[in-house]
Amino acid sequence: MTAAEKQTRFAMRLSLAVGVLMLAGKSSAYLFTGSAAILSDAAESVVHVAAVSFAAFSLRLSTRPADRRFLYGYERVSFFSAGFEGAMIALAAVFIIISAIQKWMHGLELANLGAGTLFVLSATVINALLGWYLVRTGRRHNSLILEANGLHVLTDSWTSLGVVGGLGLVLWTGWKPLDPLFAIAVALNILWSGGRLVGRSIGGLMDYSDPATGRLLRENLDVICERLNVEYHGVRFRNAGQRLMVEVHLLFPQETPVGTAHRQATALEEELSKCLSIPVDVVTHLESLEDHARVHRDEHYTGKPV
Repeated sequence: MTAAEKQTRFAMRLSLAVGVLMLAGKSSAYLFTGSAAILSDAAESVVHVAAVSFAAFSLRLSTRPADRRFLYGYERVSFFSAGFEGAMIALAAVFIIISAIQKWMHGLELANLGAGTLFVLSATVINALLGWYLVRTGRRHNSLILEANGLHVLTDSWTSLGVVGGLGLVLWTGWKPLDPLFAIAVALNILWSGGRLVGRSIGGLMDYSDPATGRLLRENLDVICERLNVEYHGVRFRNAGQRLMVEVHLLFPQETPVGTAHRQATALEEELSKCLSIPVDVVTHLESLEDHARVHRDEHYTGKPV
């Protein structure tokens, strides 16, 4: 196991442990106060524990090497993990809204708000620090699973901060409907965050080509190919979760020996792999400069350049 894998797994275990403690504490705070806003925070923690459990499994699975059944490895499970976490966040938001409306309609009974507010404020600080650590570690090691989990924890901290604001206003004004109103506002923010995670998951599973990544690839290919005195076209790429997989067609004069063309292609693959901040697998296809257009036309080639 590499040092990066050890760090990401430790971060995920830490996230799960903190999530369980937060769930227990917030549930107790809700029973202690009867606050709809604190209930919304506790519900988000339920989702967090379920989501991080699945994320921990996905993280372990994503590091497994390729085998005869999965020739490209298991990395793309990270997109399923992010999508699952986003869907769970959205489900929590719906639950919070329904619960807040029901409590409002059936009468609001609040107690011990001062102690409950202090507890939620402490949870806010802890989750903010944990979320920052998870996102930072996930981006450093190119782990979408860990980054998505960190964003979820940061969302939880914003949720808690909104709850603190709502409870503070209830204590200040004495107007109890502020409690469910803030719970609903927090839920809408959670719903937006969950939707973004689901969108990233769908984009990854559908092999969305990020324009910024495409420009970066093209800029580096221009420099490398000019130095090697070769031309290229038909660039395609996909994000596998923890690495970028790139395909590029290289054009050589017909009189170029196969050995020479292969050496130049290998040099390009190695140089291009060093130009990006994430691991890159580059696959090149060698073609004849003079007749590649006719060959592709005859074979109904449909690949498009970046």
